[in-house]
Amino acid sequence: MGKDQDAVARIVASWGEERPDLDASPMLVVGRLQRVTQLLDAELRPPFAAAGLGQGDFDVLAALRRAGPPYARSPSELRDALMVTSGAITKQVDRLVAKGLVSREVDPSDGRGRRVALIDAGHAVVDELIGTHLDNERRLLSPLKTAQQAQLAGLLGILAEALEGDR
Repeated sequence: MGKDQDAVARIVASWGEERPDLDASPMLVVGRLQRVTQLLDAELRPPFAAAGLGQGDFDVLAALRRAGPPYARSPSELRDALMVTSGAITKQVDRLVAKGLVSREVDPSDGRGRRVALIDAGHAVVDELIGTHLDNERRLLSPLKTAQQAQLAGLLGILAEALEGDR
């Protein structure tokens, strides 16, 4: 496929033929973002699956690891850090507890509250996988030069901030 001959460009071209009165160019950005998200997801999952982790499990482990000692967060802090629902956090934490990678414990600052803590096995898994994950991301971004990656990161940051501000 040559330049601008991806599936989204073909869709936009088709709309141009069928409805020349419409400007379908926003699809070149939004449609490509959606397609790239699908493709990236398919490429990012295998190392986690090989480690026996389901969708989002690594994200929970990484959020706990990034928290620093004692590597623990409340479920609501995890929800906010990962931008998912409380139901998703509960399901992920249940899986990780069953795998012996995290524990649920009483929050020492509030005996009524609970927190999720990374235990030694989970710490080892996340520390091993983060290098693999970053290498995989570098591979996926390798078609872009370093300056292009920085430009894309900046543009996506602007868009994300604007969209988050609308909520």
